[in-house]
Amino acid sequence: MFLALDIGNTNITVGLFVMKDEKVLPEPLKVWRMSTVKERTSDEYATFLMDMFFYDGFDAKQVSNFAIASVVPSLNAVFEELIKKYFEKKTFFVNSKNCGGLIFAAGNSKETGADRIADIVAAYSVYDDSCVVIDFGTATTFDCINSEGIYIGGAIAPGPAILAQLLNLKIEQLPRVEMKKPLKSIGLTSIECMQSGLYFGYTGLVKELIARIKKEMKVKHIIATGGLAGFVFDEIEEIEIVLPYLTLAGIRIIWKKSNLNSRN
Repeated sequence: MFLALDIGNTNITVGLFVMKDEKVLPEPLKVWRMSTVKERTSDEYATFLMDMFFYDGFDAKQVSNFAIASVVPSLNAVFEELIKKYFEKKTFFVNSKNCGGLIFAAGNSKETGADRIADIVAAYSVYDDSCVVIDFGTATTFDCINSEGIYIGGAIAPGPAILAQLLNLKIEQLPRVEMKKPLKSIGLTSIECMQSGLYFGYTGLVKELIARIKKEMKVKHIIATGGLAGFVFDEIEEIEIVLPYLTLAGIRIIWKKSNLNSRN
């Protein structure tokens, strides 16, 4: 079996893939999530991981290959140690060099997060045409690849949870609120007013960036992914489809391409 890990600032998404004849099947057999806690040790994370395997009836010893896309550098060594200690395997990390042959426009390769690389590689492998991938996570990222398969950059904006936290953090009299779609834009209570501003303001931000991107490049497909993608899907008609496991798919594809290249 093959294990792909997407280490984000809020959550770590773990995808278990079946391998058949040394090939990884495209759809994950099982997906788990655990909270990202920078202070946890490799042993603590191993306990969470082994429990997930055990309670879902999988044998962790059957995992023979590991690949990680991480935007939390302090946890890279932790998971590298975990995989070496508990599985006796090496870890493959997605980065600007291990990118499955992705071509970068000048100047942005080293600054691009591993999750964004995985997203765009997966999207282009599916559509083979110009794409915008919007990843709705802790931050909301917009990543663009043209019809020639060149990653040309994108945009980064605060995610919904960050916006809600900032309101409460900076304005003492405002309560904590759950960000959800309100019935109307004009709120009566402070909570309704905040939810209106957060939800409609956030969706407006996404729509505006999409509109501006479409003015600057020819866009064939707009794809959403990330834990909060479903939250705004119905509100933003420009989004063609939500692919919740796009990042995991990208990790798998990049590992596969790198593994094939290493054999040649």
